Amino acid sequence: MRVIEKATTKDKDEILKLYKSQLGRKYCPWNEDYPSMETIDFDLSRDALLVMREEGKIIAAISVDDDEEINNLKCWTSELQPGGELSRLAVSPDCQSKGLAKEMIEKGLEELKDRSYKSLHFLVNRHNLKALKCYAAFPFNKVGECEIYEQPMLCYEMEL
Repeated sequence: MRVIEKATTKDKDEILKLYKSQLGRKYCPWNEDYPSMETIDFDLSRDALLVMREEGKIIAAISVDDDEEINNLKCWTSELQPGGELSRLAVSPDCQSKGLAKEMIEKGLEELKDRSYKSLHFLVNRHNLKALKCYAAFPFNKVGECEIYEQPMLCYEMEL
């Protein structure tokens, strides 16, 4: 049985291991320095890190992010502010292609609504076909493009 819940400090090492399992995957902009234990601590300090467990093991994670650089992009619809961002979505390599990313996004959307955000916004590498296919299940609107983190990104938004 799978359960999605807020992460705790005792989950930090397991979450970092999950993040590191993503390194080298096609279109993954992460590296040895990011995301880091400091990133996890930042998310935990804001009660903004969700994990999916299966038989006690963390198999997925997502963050409700607060990144001023992303928030300040000019593409977001002014009437839908404040907007929240979902980021650092990771699914264990041996659990991918099972709809877990979609479940994590759905839980993230609930969390954003609970925090009184008016919209969700997020970025995805324009060449990451697997992520784009996952996101196609949601009513996201493409509102722009940008180059950030040395990646060509598409900017998506959805009213909550």
